[in-house]
Amino acid sequence: MLEGFVPFPEDFARRYRERGYWRDRSLAQEFSAVFARHAPRIALIDGERRYTYAQLDALSDNLALNLLALGLRPLDRVVPTLPNVAEFVILYFALQKLGCIPIAALVTHRHAEISQFVRLAQARCCVYPASVREQGGEFRFAPVIERIQAEQPCLQLRLVLGEAGPGEHSLRALIERPAAQPAARLREIRIDPADPCIFQLSGGTTGIPKLIPRTNNDYAYNSRVAAEVAGVTGDSVLLLVLPIAHNLPLACPGIQGFLFQGATVVLHANTRPAEMFALIERHGVTHLKVVPALLIRLINDPAAAGARLDSVRQIQSGGQRMQPEVRLRTRQLFRNAFVQENFGMSEGLLMFVRPDDDEEVQLQTCGRPVCPDDEVLLIDDEGREVPDGEVGELACRGPYTLRGYFGVPEYNARQFTPDGFYRSGDLMRRHPSGNYIVEGRKKDLINRGGEKISAEEVENLILMHPAVQNVACVPMPDAAMGEKMCAYVVLKQGAALDLPALTAFLKAHEIARFKLPERLEVLPDFPVSTFGKVSKKTLGEWIAARLADEARAAAAG
Repeated sequence: MLEGFVPFPEDFARRYRERGYWRDRSLAQEFSAVFARHAPRIALIDGERRYTYAQLDALSDNLALNLLALGLRPLDRVVPTLPNVAEFVILYFALQKLGCIPIAALVTHRHAEISQFVRLAQARCCVYPASVREQGGEFRFAPVIERIQAEQPCLQLRLVLGEAGPGEHSLRALIERPAAQPAARLREIRIDPADPCIFQLSGGTTGIPKLIPRTNNDYAYNSRVAAEVAGVTGDSVLLLVLPIAHNLPLACPGIQGFLFQGATVVLHANTRPAEMFALIERHGVTHLKVVPALLIRLINDPAAAGARLDSVRQIQSGGQRMQPEVRLRTRQLFRNAFVQENFGMSEGLLMFVRPDDDEEVQLQTCGRPVCPDDEVLLIDDEGREVPDGEVGELACRGPYTLRGYFGVPEYNARQFTPDGFYRSGDLMRRHPSGNYIVEGRKKDLINRGGEKISAEEVENLILMHPAVQNVACVPMPDAAMGEKMCAYVVLKQGAALDLPALTAFLKAHEIARFKLPERLEVLPDFPVSTFGKVSKKTLGEWIAARLADEARAAAAG
């Protein structure tokens, strides 16, 4: 067993097997049957490139064999930071065939995040594009990964999507170059279905993200049951523009769930509405995955007026709560689509609204669990269940919810109850229908368009600025993104700081751009709670009120 991994207790594992949730097959075995059953069908579309199930199988076989020749072995950890391209999918299945564990990093991550992932997981391999465009120019990954390799001796392999430089291997060459070993060599690899198949990333409140081990057994079930509840069939076509390694696009039901059903996944690397509308028309897209911020852009874009969108049957929204007005306007644009609110966490539990829920339930709730054996409690600070209808912290356990983060036993002792319920930090209330309503969160997070930002992580960096005495980062409301980050600072005597200077300072620390504060407020001191702590609640109310005043002033003239 991988050191640092917390397995499911044996009595629960036995129950999940007996009830058919776990089939004791690795993801490689699960998809071997899928690839054979749907061999001639189109599995994947990326621009002008189309891949059948058989081709996806053969290319991932070949890549796996070439990675095996480079020394990768079962349970080795790999950090891919790739955009929404076919190479990610081929790599993902190649790693599953080897029993390697990908870490669900993003193409927007930079040195601060990637180096943490490598260190935490003791990763042996990084996979990255040669460069990506970003505001202000082009970002090249190689110098960053070279530095991480020098800092972390565990990192031995660097694979690049693009022209390979010194010390790098070309990912495309490894996919296309005939392997020296036969594909039968992969069938000799033994993968324990109870072992992790991926490390998803927590949206934790600490500066260091936690690694979420998802096992072969639980991740396969996660995708199968999500596909069932989301109405995925062999005729379904998914347009995927959300970051491909996130839990929702990858597995809820995502790529895994759609391929389980013999469906087609269309990949696209940006969220421009006009391009999305064109892809929907061209490919007869039936399913979309969005966050509310993206959905708001779609329904307000001028290109929507002339778009033919009748093929869309379901729009799955996650990442943050959708306002009822957004849902109602979406129905006007996508006339044949069911807008499915859902609540999900990379740690496991999924809740989906169902098509047969009453109108009020669809508009007000985030759904209910997808599995009969999802156990949900709403608890107070002492761990006691709150009365029905009152707000409590969501705690859960079940056949696809983790039993512990990777390698952090002390943290796990705080985040899990003695009987194995995961304390999520999300505040919820149970609706009389049995669905749940999100009421907020206990965690200190900013939810920017579905990307969870740890306030503590950014605060720790801002405190390093020579002008800053104290800092508190809080969410501020935003019509498009849901929330953005406002940094409140107390400056040292005689010091000055503006937002461009703060942004430049944070960029020098190489964090992902979506974590940068988008407003700076300077105060002489912070408000405090009755316990003497900085009152972020008060700060949040202040910035919300100021934004409302500014909006009223702008409207008045």
